Formats: sequence, C-alpha cells, structure tokens
Amino acid sequence: MGIRRILIANRGEIAVRIIRSCERLGIETVLCVSEADRHSLGARMATKAVCIGPASPAKSYLSVETVVQAAMGYGCDAIHPGYGFLSERAELASLCETEGVIFIGPTAAQIEAVGDKLRARSEAIAAEVPVVPGGPVGTPEEARRLAEEIGAPLLIKAVGGGGGRGMKLVEDLADLHATMDMASAEAGAAFGDARVYLERYVREGRHIEVQLLGDGAGRVVHLGERDCSVQRRYQKLVEETPAPRLPPATRDKLLAAAVRFAKRLHYRGAGTVEFLYDVGRDEFYFLEMNARIQVEHPVTEMVSGVDLIAEQIAIAGGEGLRLRQEEITLSGAAIECRINAEDPARDFMPSPGTVTHAEWPKGEGIRVDTHIVDGAMVPPFYDSMIAKIIAHGPDRASALQRLCNSLGMTRIEGIATNLDFQRRILADPDFAEGGIDTGFLARLLEKEPA
Repeated sequence: MGIRRILIANRGEIAVRIIRSCERLGIETVLCVSEADRHSLGARMATKAVCIGPASPAKSYLSVETVVQAAMGYGCDAIHPGYGFLSERAELASLCETEGVIFIGPTAAQIEAVGDKLRARSEAIAAEVPVVPGGPVGTPEEARRLAEEIGAPLLIKAVGGGGGRGMKLVEDLADLHATMDMASAEAGAAFGDARVYLERYVREGRHIEVQLLGDGAGRVVHLGERDCSVQRRYQKLVEETPAPRLPPATRDKLLAAAVRFAKRLHYRGAGTVEFLYDVGRDEFYFLEMNARIQVEHPVTEMVSGVDLIAEQIAIAGGEGLRLRQEEITLSGAAIECRINAEDPARDFMPSPGTVTHAEWPKGEGIRVDTHIVDGAMVPPFYDSMIAKIIAHGPDRASALQRLCNSLGMTRIEGIATNLDFQRRILADPDFAEGGIDTGFLARLLEKEPA
C-alpha cells in the first residue's frame, strides 16, 4: 500500500525532520499546528497546515480524536506521531486501526506491552534479557521486605512512564515510605498511574540504547548502539554512537539482547531498547523500550546512512523491512548536542521568546535539525529543545572536534540557550576521554555551577 499523504501530529524540529523525508519521497504532508505554531517553519514547509486547537497541548497536540479527525478530514492515508505527545499512546494507534488510518509506528498492543514498565520487565525476563534486581510493590510492607532484600541505595520508579518523572533515589531505607509517597504522587500526576516499583541503584552506570527496526512479523534488525549518559535530572543532553570504551563482547551481547526482546514482541517499526550498563560489573540490564523514533536518531543515521523516517514509512506502508542485518554498515562516529532554550545561569530556567537572529553551522560531516530561523517564536507551552547539532567523522576524535567547531560557529540571539554549557561539556577532559557514566554532569556542576 503506497502512502501518498501523511498527517504529522507533532511540532518543532521533528515536524520539520519528517517533512524533509516526505518531500524526498514525494509524499504530501498535512501538519497539525496549535494557535501558537501557526507561523512556524513547519507550517510553511508542509503541503498544508491545519490548526487543531489552542496553545495548550491538552487541547491540541494531545487530543487523540482531533488528530484522527483531522487526518480523515484532509484525506491522509497515515499519521506520523514523531516523538513525545501522542507517539506512545496506544489510544491513538487503536483509533487509527478502527478508522482505517495507517499509524506509522507499532501496534496498539505493542505500545501497551512496553508502556507498562512492569509488563516490559516481564517480557524482558521471558526473552532472557537481564533486568535490574527489583520488582513491583503493592503495600508498604511489601516495599519494606523487597527493599531489605535489594539493599540501599535503590530507585523507586513509575510503572506508567519514564523520563525521570516519578523516579526517586532512596539512600537510607528509613526514608523509603515517605519517598514512595512522593514518587507515587508524582507518577499519578504525570501518567495517571500512581503505581511504582523498586530497583537496585547502580552507582556507576551508563545509559546505552539500541536502535531497532522490525517488520511486525518477527524479523528485526539493529543499527548499532548509542551512549546517552550525559544527562541532567534524567534528561539527555549529549548522545553519541558508537558507545566509547564499551568492551566489544559486551556490545555484541547487548545488541543481541535488544533484538531478542523486539522479536519476542513481533515489533513493528522503529524502536529503541534502553539498557543500564554497570561499569564495575561489566553487566547490562534492561531499562525500557521506547516505541517510537527517538530524539537522538540522527547520530544513527549519520553512521549508517539509513533514513529512519523513510524506513518507518516503508514498513507502515506495507513494504516490510527493506534492510537485512548484513547490509547495514556503521561507519565512523557521530555525536549530537541538544540545544535548549534555557538559561543555565538561572538553574536552567526555560527561556521562551523571539529569536532575533539564528546562524547555524555548515561543513563536512555537520547536520543541524531545527525549526528555528530569524524571527521564530519559542512558545512557553512546549519542550525547550530548539535544535540538535550533529557531527560525524571517521572516528570519535574527529567527530568531537567538528562538533566543537560547529558550536563555535552557532549564533542564537534574542533568547538564552545552553550553547555555552554544551561547549563546556565537550571541552571536559573526562568527556573527551569517553566512557563517562550518568553521574558525570552532576559532578561537573558540583565542581563549577553553570
């Protein structure tokens, strides 16, 4: 089934990214925009832009019925959800299935299988993928018993979602019940699901994830791993591939485990399996699966030459998985910095406003994914990320040098950004050496606050 017109249920740089692939494929695009995004770059680039509601995400980008009605009303064959917003809402995939609109992503059942973190843990165990010691808790007494078995420190995590919301560290078991109450309340507010579970805390861990594509019939390929260990409050800031200083034998096991997990689900489309790598033990554990395209997908595209958006569309359109594992070649290294409209000097407070001037880098091995041009508005209602700058080189050192040079060439005026802070990260000797853990950024800020 050929897809001729796609409704994009998203905004910002990912909307522009999807439009560019569709243009190359000769596919028309209808972009959903809120009233705040009527004049965005994406609205001007799409074949057609349709306003679906006010600026509030709950009344526009998060309205399942409105999005599907817009797709049907404007004659779209398919919906691409991008990332965030409705991308991992089984309700959208289900309604698409009911109304005969192609959902460019996994099935509703697959989204439900990985969206519930406890069920995902069970699927991982069934696929013989290692998980962090821990488990569900229903009562304070169950929590106490499991916590004593795991030992401190431990993490309390939300069953219904990720991104650090509902996640709390317990250093002393005397604080367990009070911290659980806070985590449960936060999870309930963020995901509508107050359930939490416990896991052992790994002090020196790295966040490593594997990019996958599946045909929905049991065939799955991987496109290598990404290291996303540079995080602030569980939010990624820098991503790269391949993961530096990861033992080759461990990398092979990790890639195989991710493929095994996705095959068990008969996964369809693009997805990412995330792992926590315990540096001291040289062991890895399943964290979760993201059933969508990831923010950091460009680093994989840079080393593989594969357009992941185009592959998503091909799979959804019935062409199946066009790549075989032996055909996927990963060349060199790529690193990505997220540029956010936020002020590091004011505890990273968001900085909405008008961008009076934007100047992005160009050059060999450089890519910029953004929706920001001169005069662009950064509304206060959405995520603060305004761009991703990606550098590719024959090895990590050359990619890092190109990225440093690129940040030096970037100019964004009118709003505060984390551009200088990103330069500081890249210049740090520990980052330059490679293989840092998820505590790196906190240590950097302890030495010298932003």
